[in-house]
Amino acid sequence: MIGGGEGSQIGFTHRAGAELDRKFTLKAGAFDIDPKRSNEFGRRLGLESSRSYGSWREMLAAETQRPERLDLITVATPNATHFEISKAFVQAGFHVFCEKPLTITPETAAALVKVSAESNRICAVNFGYTGYPLVRQMRAMVLNGELGNVRLVKAEFAAGFLANAAIDENPRVRWRFDPDQAGDSCVMADMGSHAMHLATFVTGRRICRLSADFAYGVASRQLEDDALVAFRMEGEIIGRLWVSGLALGRTHGLALQVFGEKGGLIWQQEYPDQLKWTPLGGPTQILERGSSSLSDSAKSASRIAEGHPEGMVLAFANLYRSISELISRDTNSPMIGYKISDLPNAEEGRHMVDVVCAAARSSHEGSRWLDVSEQN
Repeated sequence: MIGGGEGSQIGFTHRAGAELDRKFTLKAGAFDIDPKRSNEFGRRLGLESSRSYGSWREMLAAETQRPERLDLITVATPNATHFEISKAFVQAGFHVFCEKPLTITPETAAALVKVSAESNRICAVNFGYTGYPLVRQMRAMVLNGELGNVRLVKAEFAAGFLANAAIDENPRVRWRFDPDQAGDSCVMADMGSHAMHLATFVTGRRICRLSADFAYGVASRQLEDDALVAFRMEGEIIGRLWVSGLALGRTHGLALQVFGEKGGLIWQQEYPDQLKWTPLGGPTQILERGSSSLSDSAKSASRIAEGHPEGMVLAFANLYRSISELISRDTNSPMIGYKISDLPNAEEGRHMVDVVCAAARSSHEGSRWLDVSEQN
């Protein structure tokens, strides 16, 4: 693991999800930009002192020389470092699971897709909410035609964790508003990319064009803390997105609504074990995670009996399980373009980088409608 050190918002979830099915065990890491803190944290996690590294470069040099290679590198560092770290490890022959966004520019995202293909290594992207069983149920229902032609998608990710301007002094938060570390966007890249990816994941359609309005509730910030995006997907599906870090009273407001000619679906991450399904002309039904009537994809992602809550760690574990299945294949088989158990690949990560960069550019150009493909 690289990044995800003490105080990290995502480090524990990765470590717990990776080890849940006993497919992976944490063996090495460079967890912090400060070498001393990194070494100490690794030892507290139970690593051998020789494999608790002060930097990712030190880790790469040492681990490349070991006869028994690490199976997977998880990259959980600030956005601007994703490309350099992921590229270095992929080129050295390691499989990589990278936090989103894959990179911060379309050019580097395309380059990483290319490097992954040339090296025949996995470069998966952590759009972790795709691991929820009822998200996969939504996807199955859409792709099976139960909604008919999809007309409208409404995505939302609104929370209040950025409402207090004083947190900008916290180094764990400050980098999110620094263009040199975060790229062209804060909440759109951090939260909006998750919501937009869910829209593409569930519908099976890409985002073609968009118009964005980035806003700054805290005027001193260099990057947006609120955004509104209108978009169109393949098949002329209408799309709407609101993403915000200013919404006090909203804790983790990720939600996706999909409306077709035959019915509509509503899912909220804060109530992940229930999916609302309203067929045309019929009453709203509640589909429960764990039910035997769900799709095979949803049932295989569910681990606990119906009525017992599951959560984010288990969703992450589903992605790690998929990575393990892929690694277990013949190592000479082609990895590029893989699609196993709905695991988000580098090409999907690249598409979301294009979407985020198009949104930032649109907002800077007076919310002008832009083709996402123009970012390539």
